Amino acid sequence: MGEIEDGEADHITTDVQGQKCALVCECTAPESVSGKDNLPFLNSVLKNPVCKLYRFPTSDNKWMRIREQMSESILSFHIPKELISLHIKEDLCRNQEIKELGELSPHWDNLRKNVLTHCDQMVNMYQDILTELSKETGSSFKSSSSKGEKTLEFVPVNLHLQRMQVHSPHLKDALYDVITVGAPAAHFQGFKNGGLRKLLHRFETERRNTGYQFIYYSPENTAKAKEVLSNINQLQPLVATHADLLLNSASQHSPDSLKNSLKMLSEKTELFVHAFKDQLVRSALLALYTARPGGVLKKPPSPKSSTEESSPQEQPPLMRRQDSIPHHSDYDEEEWDRVWANVGKSLNCIIAMVDKLIERDGGSEGSGSNNDGEKEPSLADSIPSHPREDWYEQLYPLILTLKDCMGEVVNRAKQSLTFVLLQELAYSLPQCLMLTLRRDIVFSQALAGLVCGFIIKLQTSLYDPGFLQQLHTVGLIVQYEGLLSTYSDEIGMLEDMAVGISDLKKVAFKIIEAKSNDVLPVVTGRREHYVVEVKLPARMFESLPLQIKEGQLLHVYPVLFNVGINEQQTLAERFGDVSLQESINQENFELLQEYYKIFMEKMPPDYISHFQEQNDLKALLENLHQNIQSKKRKNVEIMWLAATICRKLNGIRFTCCKSAKDRTSMSVTLEQCSILRDEHQLHKDFFIRALDCMRSRQTQGALNESDDPETGCLTDNKPTSRHFYPVALLLVSSHLLVVWLILSLALLLAKYQ
Repeated sequence: MGEIEDGEADHITTDVQGQKCALVCECTAPESVSGKDNLPFLNSVLKNPVCKLYRFPTSDNKWMRIREQMSESILSFHIPKELISLHIKEDLCRNQEIKELGELSPHWDNLRKNVLTHCDQMVNMYQDILTELSKETGSSFKSSSSKGEKTLEFVPVNLHLQRMQVHSPHLKDALYDVITVGAPAAHFQGFKNGGLRKLLHRFETERRNTGYQFIYYSPENTAKAKEVLSNINQLQPLVATHADLLLNSASQHSPDSLKNSLKMLSEKTELFVHAFKDQLVRSALLALYTARPGGVLKKPPSPKSSTEESSPQEQPPLMRRQDSIPHHSDYDEEEWDRVWANVGKSLNCIIAMVDKLIERDGGSEGSGSNNDGEKEPSLADSIPSHPREDWYEQLYPLILTLKDCMGEVVNRAKQSLTFVLLQELAYSLPQCLMLTLRRDIVFSQALAGLVCGFIIKLQTSLYDPGFLQQLHTVGLIVQYEGLLSTYSDEIGMLEDMAVGISDLKKVAFKIIEAKSNDVLPVVTGRREHYVVEVKLPARMFESLPLQIKEGQLLHVYPVLFNVGINEQQTLAERFGDVSLQESINQENFELLQEYYKIFMEKMPPDYISHFQEQNDLKALLENLHQNIQSKKRKNVEIMWLAATICRKLNGIRFTCCKSAKDRTSMSVTLEQCSILRDEHQLHKDFFIRALDCMRSRQTQGALNESDDPETGCLTDNKPTSRHFYPVALLLVSSHLLVVWLILSLALLLAKYQ
């Protein structure tokens, strides 16, 4: 909503002298809504606010005051830079792990070299884009004229906050926020071959059916490999740290500290061991073995005994092996089982030694009582006795053995799972990396808007106990209203947008206390799992529930409902295909319904009973489902129902079209006036006038003196010349659009004659 397209400017102009809009004044100073303490925090992410103040009559002949504000967000550039830095770090680490795979057969070694060449080029491209973004100064948002620039393709188009604050004479003041942004899409890449939804499906189908030169792993297995690698990188240093703390406690000769350190070491080691239980690790080890030059097989695998608790159970292989890769059915899988089990055995020896030391010292029995089921009964008795002064010397060799066993497990697992990632890149290298780039671009645009919306929602609802409880118990619904048509390039945009918004499910938020004046959010994690750390000033942070202050991850549930409303959608409905829009709406309705069920199950009964009294969400959901199933042309009822459900569920609202300008502004202003009518008793005779007033670029003047609701005198003061009609309604039918054009032309001719 930050700009007006030249070609569509005549759709929103109005005859100001004839119409007398109810604008009180125009200002640029922001106003604190949730308290002065929150204003610096909000100003840290918002910039250049433009405010307008209105007054409109209510149905009981009183005045309501409206404050409308549009602000830019500096997160438009901050979040993409954070994300690109994260991608560079992740890709450099992956490239290094591929280099350290060890010796491979000539076939696989050539593939590795080819993959590394292309991956290094991709990293260089990301570094160049980050350098160019760091040079950007001036405007804090990307205009639509720049959406095709390569250096700005990670930045969302026209990201703004549209806020309406209502002061009613009898009702409680209310605040309504909508984030407006251009549809997340890779405009520079183009849409000749479609968007991400189609491209990913086609790529995966071809990869599954083409087995030459590589081993096929499903996207789920590839994502699992990345997850296990991430867990390894996180858990190995934690286990090593807790092992050192255990030695430190032993040197201090403190039984209580020793027991606490052992408990933490046991928990982290168990998580470490559990990370390797997945059958994918075993399959990947076999695949890597076949890729080694001159691998020698030891013996065929023997069935595992059901009594061996430390070894993973046999499962059917998750990997489909191609004919080009030899299948060694006599690969010795027991070797991995022994290496993996040694970590658990080393931990049991440490537990037994600590129990022995504390028992001899006269301490409490069995610090490892919670692990009795895992210990071998003979371990404690087999460890020789030592003087109490030598606790450190007695534990040090066992800790060293644990670290050595972990190192061997990590080395084997990392190499095998990195080999899985090599397969993902080995097939159709340029296409694979270009799809990754496109997905990163679209996700970056979507994430920037999401973080902006989350911070604003948190700021406005910071002192609402019900919202905060919902935030950490259930999570937040994030509803995107799409206005893209299913025609020409906008089909590709919609396909990009659908994948980008769906990928937001990988994002979790964590609220931390700001240690300085820098309260800009920080993005951490990897491509399959991101955590956005939102910093709050100390006073605001202290008002949060304990669960949030302790670092609980807060999840979001993104949903997208799209209804094309322009003339291109008319062509699509008459001569094209709207199945993409229908399938997207149906899929996301199911997600919304799933969130509603979780909400009703997890929220406390007293809150649910009060909530149900205030909101009839079940009926709204049924109505939304009926409208989606009806397949009615340009069914704008879907948008209004989805927006209403989102507001009643304390969600975050987004409105998107190609550039977040004309269609978006039409939708937002229509929604604002509908809220004033339905929730704040806007006088029915002034609905259109309020709508025209909000849509005008030059709204000046005030209501006539005779139009004073305080005196009960409301004259029918129609404008002498009005060229602007609710375009969102006109676009519902092409016939109405033609009538509108004819009437507008007639009015223009009459005016200048």
